Amino acid sequence: MNQDRRDRLRDAAVEVLAGAGGRGLTHRAVDAAATVPAGTAKNYFPTRDALLRAVAERCVEQYREASTALAASGQGPTGARELAALLAGMLRNVGGPGRTHVLAYLELQTEAARRPWLAGLLDPIGAADFAAHAHLLRTAGLPAGPERVRTLTLALHGALPHLLAGAPGTLAAAGLDDLEGFALGLLTTVDAGGAA
Repeated sequence: MNQDRRDRLRDAAVEVLAGAGGRGLTHRAVDAAATVPAGTAKNYFPTRDALLRAVAERCVEQYREASTALAASGQGPTGARELAALLAGMLRNVGGPGRTHVLAYLELQTEAARRPWLAGLLDPIGAADFAAHAHLLRTAGLPAGPERVRTLTLALHGALPHLLAGAPGTLAAAGLDDLEGFALGLLTTVDAGGAA
């Protein structure tokens, strides 16, 4: 099979899942999004589960590419304020260029609640976030014990749906209307609270 076309279909499936949700992820919708002849997606991914698997695998690939690029840059925060700025930038990306991928990932998480095999495919993304945040805390010179890492990671993950929804009252109540302030406050809480 043509790998370029396969990747084009997988990218289109990510767009469809993000834009139309789980119920909207159909072979016909993927064909239309990829601007390919009807039936093409079904030839590559014969079932809906195969489409979900393709999206999950693409999300994992893109996560690894982004992680590798960040690691290769050799840049890391040298203190709490730099780390807060980095985290705020990551959160800002959720509502900007990263919106489609985050929406698709959250849709996949919902589907994974009913499909254990899908949860297994997505597990590397969630698990890697804990290690990545531990590394960022250490690089910034902050304690990176397991409780601190869990608190930071789960708080960041918990912010994602609110940032995507963009409801102003909720954003204000959560402090997400000021991402730098949110990130710095989170780091202060993490630094003061968890076990070393």
